[in-house]
Amino acid sequence: MNINKKQENEKKFPDWEDLPEGSRRYWFEIEGRLGWKAKYIKTVDQEETTLTFRQEIYNELGILVELHKKYPEDKGHKKIDEP
Repeated sequence: MNINKKQENEKKFPDWEDLPEGSRRYWFEIEGRLGWKAKYIKTVDQEETTLTFRQEIYNELGILVELHKKYPEDKGHKKIDEP
């Protein structure tokens, strides 16, 4: 495991959880002025190599309204259709 990368990720992302096989999921949230929230989620393997990185946008009711998969391939913003 790359201890320096782990420490760097833990500094950048205040929240994380250990996943099976030694991988981890890190995240942090930013509150918007109008009650919306952006959540950034990074998943790494046991060596702290990034596997995925995405941004989720939630409206003022806490409902996921937009998803942006940024890594390994930037797929742009995708609006989530309401049920």
